[in-house]
Amino acid sequence: MNRRQKTILRDITTVIVITAIAVVAMINLKNWVNRSEAMRAMEQFGQIVLQYRKNHGSVPPESYVDRIKEELEGRVRLGKVNYRAQWLDLESTPDEILAYTERHHRSWLLGKGYIVLRLDGRVEWMDKHEFETLLAQQQSAQEIEMLHKELKQSPPLF
Repeated sequence: MNRRQKTILRDITTVIVITAIAVVAMINLKNWVNRSEAMRAMEQFGQIVLQYRKNHGSVPPESYVDRIKEELEGRVRLGKVNYRAQWLDLESTPDEILAYTERHHRSWLLGKGYIVLRLDGRVEWMDKHEFETLLAQQQSAQEIEMLHKELKQSPPLF
């Protein structure tokens, strides 16, 4: 191979490597932005729930939360929110999970996880294993049974 061919091969390889790195970086950036937007949406949701709790002394009912989610859907990407108020009582600690939404990212940096709203209004990102462990500790047998029934009754996706 002569000098010119080596230079062309090196230049092509450099362009391919830089392009691949840029594509991976853009995918990760897109996923990070989507996760940040969903976390901000959950924070807005949490502020509305906390305001209701401050005014009424308890967390809002499911019907009120459904209206909140409909209002927020037009402005932000929140996804399917699982609201656990019916399983919480006056003895529940501020650390209890009030609501959560699952997020799937096609990224090795973020992966699968959950955006969690705690009873005290904190919003945080948890990886799948950490979330499932915490939720299992907080769920009652009745809640687990009801979730299994919902899964069996839900229509197939295809």
